[in-house]
Amino acid sequence: MDSFDVLIIGGSAAGLSSALILGSALDKPFGIGKKVGIITHQKSAALQNAELNNVLGFKKGTKGNEILKNGLIQLSETYPEIIQIAKEKVVKIEGKYPNFIVVTNKNSYQTKNIVVAVGPSNLFNIEGLMQYVIPHKSIPAIKEKIMLKNNNHLVTEGIYVAGVLAGWRSQYAIAAGSGSQVATDILTLWNGGNQTMIHDAIK
Repeated sequence: MDSFDVLIIGGSAAGLSSALILGSALDKPFGIGKKVGIITHQKSAALQNAELNNVLGFKKGTKGNEILKNGLIQLSETYPEIIQIAKEKVVKIEGKYPNFIVVTNKNSYQTKNIVVAVGPSNLFNIEGLMQYVIPHKSIPAIKEKIMLKNNNHLVTEGIYVAGVLAGWRSQYAIAAGSGSQVATDILTLWNGGNQTMIHDAIK
């Protein structure tokens, strides 16, 4: 059974942003030897049918499905250490921190920490997380969306939620920022509690 320090569930804006931030720290002293994986399920991502004209840095007409496809390529080319797990859907989470088992429709994985970054559909059905499901607080009730109850992205020890499922509004920039926030929270833990961010600079 593959074992991870962090396993991200979901390959849309929040999940990919979280993976990119974590990947950028794997050559730091506190990140060396850490193993990160992402289950890149994108089928139900809201970005599949989106056009993003109001996101800083994106050209008018940028399509969400292009971002999803290019995001996976960016992650694999920039941080190949991040293990991408495709065409699997999580059905169950067992155990507690730091010994979780994530069960998909095909495999099982051991991990110390989990980042849940899937969409807020009321069809959400991951066994082991259902006790945290509540109606979404920032989306009109008529849309029947859900979120996971959390305190600043932390659902329970070792389990984080990111993006719209964390209770944020459905905007690309907000979801991506939420995923980045979760990643820097994890980096801070890795770095002995010292507040940690990773920046690149032109040399």
